[in-house]
Amino acid sequence: MNIQFFGAAQVVTGSKHLITTHRGKKILLDCGLFQGKLENRDDLNRNFGFAPHSIDYVILSHAHIDHSGLIPRLVKEGFRGIIFATPATISLCEIMLLDSAHIQTDDLKHVNKRRLKHNEKPIEPLYDADDVQKALDLMVPVEYDEELHIEKEITLQFTDAEHLLGSGLVNLKIKNKSGEKIHLTFSGDIGKYNDSILRDPQPFPQCDILLCESTYGDRLHPKISDTEVDLLRVVTKTCVENKGKLIIPAFSVDRTQEIVYSLDKMFHAGKIPNIKVFVDSPLSVKATEVIKKHQECYNQEFVDSMAKDPTPFSFKNLTYISDVEQSKALNNFQGPCIIISASGMAEAGRIKHHLKNNIENPNNTILIVGYCTPDSLGGRLRNGADIVRIFGDEFKVKAKVEVMDYYSAHADFDEIFQFLECQNKKKIKHIFLVHGEKEVQEHFKTKFIEHGYSCKIDIPAQGELFEI
Repeated sequence: MNIQFFGAAQVVTGSKHLITTHRGKKILLDCGLFQGKLENRDDLNRNFGFAPHSIDYVILSHAHIDHSGLIPRLVKEGFRGIIFATPATISLCEIMLLDSAHIQTDDLKHVNKRRLKHNEKPIEPLYDADDVQKALDLMVPVEYDEELHIEKEITLQFTDAEHLLGSGLVNLKIKNKSGEKIHLTFSGDIGKYNDSILRDPQPFPQCDILLCESTYGDRLHPKISDTEVDLLRVVTKTCVENKGKLIIPAFSVDRTQEIVYSLDKMFHAGKIPNIKVFVDSPLSVKATEVIKKHQECYNQEFVDSMAKDPTPFSFKNLTYISDVEQSKALNNFQGPCIIISASGMAEAGRIKHHLKNNIENPNNTILIVGYCTPDSLGGRLRNGADIVRIFGDEFKVKAKVEVMDYYSAHADFDEIFQFLECQNKKKIKHIFLVHGEKEVQEHFKTKFIEHGYSCKIDIPAQGELFEI
């Protein structure tokens, strides 16, 4: 059989890997949207590089848009197979994919206004709400650790990756021509250990072929205790001393709730004074309700804390905002406050409006709390840009920019090797490094060699085909 890489190949976006078995069955691992400022992003999002109607199965590792966001487009272009995912992933897709469709429509209004001024044709969204519903109708839930025979020669099992509510490693057993079972594992994205809400990543069956993410293949996260001290420091400096606004671009699912949970603990401990906190994201409001329903993903410490505080995502000074007019009213809010809004890379949604209105005030702080592709707005901010473009206009970056990588949902390279300790490294025959920038992947490859992995290790390029 072979595998071809159509996304997350030397970039951290657009996850999409196509397996073709010796019997011609086609299995697509993830179907993610390309995000950021890639030169050919629109072309990559509109043209898959393969025929959507030829795909038999999509296996979705988790609901983040760079892994799931092109599924409705795949359906629109002719896919009629089955989509396998965990129950929590499907629950999140119900809100996240619809949100993606709405964001595309809203953002294109601004783009198309400019295009009309230049006598250019308007751009159509990749998909709409009807396409999302058709995609959801094709989704079939698979519980963690359940072994599902999707074909006589193909077995699927999800194990918990802890990166996001419902995220799973994709473990496949596929028979080759001689009847031998090839064990292939796709990591999806691997979560960090000691998350404040979710379980630790769980051990997975021995594999022969490993597709491993490499987002943080060249760095280590700070300790959780340092992070809580840092968050308190940033809040105190910005909101208490400078009387400014703290703007936090954060993904609506998991990261927003983790930050809210940290603030909840600080408020109840009396460490933070009477500061208003706004979560300005309709998706965050819906996601918080979804997270409450999937307690099977929680770690025991969080379960125990809920016994004492049954509302860990709510406290006196916290306001969740869905209404557009309430969101706009934040522009005129007087006094210090904290605004948490999506998206985490600051590429779409309401966060762009908050950055536009607050980025030129030196009393304010922009806090980056997760991975951002280098060419995204969030990436340019964290890399020290003096001037950024938002909605086509240039703004000077006068607000202070702080970075706290702990809140990233991705494991660092030490945590990935800790996660891989459940494997006999001598039995792994081939490793493919995906979902990482090329320089980071080269560094990560040397780390694998230093850790005693003697198998073939490849860094696939976009569209590259391998026989396995």
